[in-house]
Amino acid sequence: MSASGEGKAAAAGYAPHPYVGGRTAVLRALAAWRMRWPGAPRVIVLTGNPGSGRSRLVTGFLMLCDRGHRKRLPLDDLDPATVPPDLPEPAVPTPAGRTAAQLLWLISDHFGLSADRDDDIFTELAAREEPVTLVVPDVDRAGPVRAANEPARVVRDVLKPLAATKTVHLLAEVPRELAAELAGALPPGQAQIIDLDAPEWADPKGLVRQAETALTPDAGAPELPYTTDPSARRALAEALAARADGNRLTVQLAVRSLVVRPEGFDPADDSLLPGSVGEVLDLHARRLGADPRTLRLMLAPLAFAEGEGLPVQLWGALASAVAGRDMSRDLADGMLLAAPFVEPVEPSRGSTDDGNGEGGGDRDGNGERGGNRERDTTADEGGAGSGDSSGAGDGRTLLRLMHPGIAEEIRSGLPDVRDAQTKIAMALLEAVPQQDWAQADPYIRDHLAAHTLDAGLLPQLLTDPGLFAHADPVTMRAAVEAVPLEQLGAPARTYLRTAPLLTRSEAPADLRAAFLESAFVEDGLVAYADALHTLGFTLPWRTLWSVPLVGVRAVTTGSLPAQGGDGATAGAAGGPDGSGAGPVPASAAAPRPVAAFLVPEGTPGARTVPGPDGDASAAGGRALLVHDLLRPGYLDADPAQVQLSSAQAQEAAPFGLSRGADYLRVWARADEEVVAALLSDTPFTGAALSPEGVLVVATARGVTARQILAAAPAAVPVPSVPAQRTGTADSASSGGLNGLDGLEGPEGDHS
Repeated sequence: MSASGEGKAAAAGYAPHPYVGGRTAVLRALAAWRMRWPGAPRVIVLTGNPGSGRSRLVTGFLMLCDRGHRKRLPLDDLDPATVPPDLPEPAVPTPAGRTAAQLLWLISDHFGLSADRDDDIFTELAAREEPVTLVVPDVDRAGPVRAANEPARVVRDVLKPLAATKTVHLLAEVPRELAAELAGALPPGQAQIIDLDAPEWADPKGLVRQAETALTPDAGAPELPYTTDPSARRALAEALAARADGNRLTVQLAVRSLVVRPEGFDPADDSLLPGSVGEVLDLHARRLGADPRTLRLMLAPLAFAEGEGLPVQLWGALASAVAGRDMSRDLADGMLLAAPFVEPVEPSRGSTDDGNGEGGGDRDGNGERGGNRERDTTADEGGAGSGDSSGAGDGRTLLRLMHPGIAEEIRSGLPDVRDAQTKIAMALLEAVPQQDWAQADPYIRDHLAAHTLDAGLLPQLLTDPGLFAHADPVTMRAAVEAVPLEQLGAPARTYLRTAPLLTRSEAPADLRAAFLESAFVEDGLVAYADALHTLGFTLPWRTLWSVPLVGVRAVTTGSLPAQGGDGATAGAAGGPDGSGAGPVPASAAAPRPVAAFLVPEGTPGARTVPGPDGDASAAGGRALLVHDLLRPGYLDADPAQVQLSSAQAQEAAPFGLSRGADYLRVWARADEEVVAALLSDTPFTGAALSPEGVLVVATARGVTARQILAAAPAAVPVPSVPAQRTGTADSASSGGLNGLDGLEGPEGDHS
């Protein structure tokens, strides 16, 4: 297929595609691919310069594949070779705003795969009896953070393995710099690159038709001699298309400029016809009597905007920051100046629908599977009522440039892009009221990290626990992951370790703060954990201590007697980390709450547990470590002296514990309401809840104790098992550790 098809279609009298307006040769090639015509490539890589019309072409082709749109198209008037048969619609997972991993799991969800790892997705697709058809548009818009270069990761981690899977028929729209890499990974004949700017695929007549249509009064153009007279309109359209050298965006912007301000335009003056997007900007400014540099400075904040767009109230401050002078008057007087290049957008409410009926936004930002199918209510529980931090759907007006090609032109024209981003980042920081992230504009909370990443300043920002908790975890994680690990400080490394849990759970700010608070304690950054308790979050717990301990099989809670011998009141001894909590006073007025860990025999500081008949050799390699319940420190205490809570004490306790595969829930016995919900990125190996409301949890990483902060009811009836509980039910405890009752692993955990 080549551009010669354009002339044949016109000679046959076929109508152009009503949305695309041409591109017959390309549409023929795509239809042959869709029909799997003999000799057609299995993979097509569609590319071109910014503004070449790639996205519009893909949209027009998908209209021919969609049964609903086909009914509204004049199929009988179109070139039959451009119309694929009525086949099941292809899958259309869009990468726009998504990470490569999110895109991959979106594909997995669409096809109902049971894969648990990335590689399994490709294996399952390869094993399918029937081929699958995928159309992946807008790869250039992939990723939640522009500077993180997610399009390259999408090509490397998703599209190349898909293209190598012989059961997959793939159409991907990618930037030119990535097209050869994608197609070159396949044997000859399996892939074809269609470059819309190459002569064999160019469609100059279609571009003339586009310009002519846009210049009609019916399309919004003013009624002028060169818009109302067909011959004059045609002549101007031909001149615009010829000068634009095939670039659709240049023609579109030139017409928008005329619509906004037709005065001062002479269609006979070739010097007023733009040959590029940059020339459109400059010519438009001069026709309005403005300095082209002023227009570019006005648009600069929008060229750097992240996410869906820039809140209109931040535009002025950021423009002034980039310009180094007050731009408020320029913006107030310059709406007509900016109008052809800017469009408003209403922020969404975090919708995960990709336009093809598929969700996928609930996937972890790094593609970790698991948790989402079980966490249906977990993320909304446990003091997590602060709402989503993104601010989406709050009625604010966002502004964005109408095409990424305009942003590229603006950024490339700045003398120092990094300096501009630095100024934007500093202005965003100054716009945070009293440096309180809870009062900051959602755009600042969610996207400041992206701006500082592009400015090379992100590591300096990653020391604020309040920002970690308030920022959207998907965008923050993408930005942090783009920084070399050796440049990150300890708090940022803790955030990076915790980020999969934050994104997977879709937790709101309060619960994100709670997860981070525990992570900081686990990593020895207690000051950062304490700071989160001072920033206005409603945290469901306070993390009391954490010990890195491998091999813990189970945990329980109990107490040491106020007085006693046989080691029950001995001095503290070094545990696995050499820590101790000081001697247990023999004259203590009350029993000392403790936690006990079942560990492999030979663990430093652990005591072998005797069997039921007192024979230590019958312990079966089991040993116990005793740890203070309320503060850091192991205790040199005889495990036989540890008394577990009685069944009556547990029943009178204000809280109960439920457990699922990867979550724990603490609920109030009075009203059966969940007061704390804990997710883990590593399997739970033990969990216990003391009558005092201290939750002790063991994972493959170690043991952590959290004091539940919810107010305990004064009088607590014993309820039935709550309906929402799906984990292990509460069970009674024995009075001691004879026979290791209650410490036999996950199924024996006490609540």
